[in-house]
Amino acid sequence: MTPQELVVRMLPPFGGWLALSALALPAGSELRGAAMIVFLAAGPGAALVRICGPALSARPAEGPVERRDPAFERHSDLLERLMLIVFLSVAVVLLVATVFIATHAFSAQRVLLTLTLLTTVAGFCPRLRASPPRTVKGTAL
Repeated sequence: MTPQELVVRMLPPFGGWLALSALALPAGSELRGAAMIVFLAAGPGAALVRICGPALSARPAEGPVERRDPAFERHSDLLERLMLIVFLSVAVVLLVATVFIATHAFSAQRVLLTLTLLTTVAGFCPRLRASPPRTVKGTAL
């Protein structure tokens, strides 16, 4: 693993620890709110999408019949990953918050700490391998 790969891998957990440290700022601080929003909207999802990256790129996007954009596959895959990052982050935040609400232990600090720890663990997980495409009588599914 190169140092650049390590930095990219540890960026979401670093964002979580930065958001946790932003709790020391005054309650109405714009910097505190920005750190929380950026991490909660993208941090956990980015760590999870990094783990699933090879499996997601096993099948490239299929473009329209007429090719107006030569880089359609690249742009489509990038948009897919960005949307998946945001939706997975929101889903994980809602799931963790719901668990804390159900156990009558909800606080923003607990939710943020739990998400930061989960993102850190996901940052240390290896990437999943892509399985080869299944074939039926010589054609790929």
